[in-house]
Amino acid sequence: MSLEVIDRHSEALFEFLWCPVCGHEVFSHIPFEGVFCKNCNTQVELQESRETRGYEEAVLACFDTNSTWNLHVDEKLRRDLPDGSARVKILGAPGAYKVDWWSPAPGDDWQPVKRGQFSDVDEPADISHLA
Repeated sequence: MSLEVIDRHSEALFEFLWCPVCGHEVFSHIPFEGVFCKNCNTQVELQESRETRGYEEAVLACFDTNSTWNLHVDEKLRRDLPDGSARVKILGAPGAYKVDWWSPAPGDDWQPVKRGQFSDVDEPADISHLA
């Protein structure tokens, strides 16, 4: 009997991906726990999409703020997700990824943080212990 290993980790996909809570692009993998934003600890889970529309890859990135640090402290550093979670569908291939849609759809009530949007804002030292 042979064991088939499915490797869902794609270095190129994580180079494209960013955290919609804080805008940072660096993620950490903790074996048997998951993948988390290195800056705010928002969890991300990758799932295969059922529909690819002819693209080489179609991935759903599901973000969850249950583990996010200091979410309540300052809206200038991170932004909560509606009901604590959001999904983004990414289409394409390494080097040519694009966002197909967000769920829930961005609107007046919620907008995902753009890549690097808060990178010029420093977190105050007096809140780092609240993580």
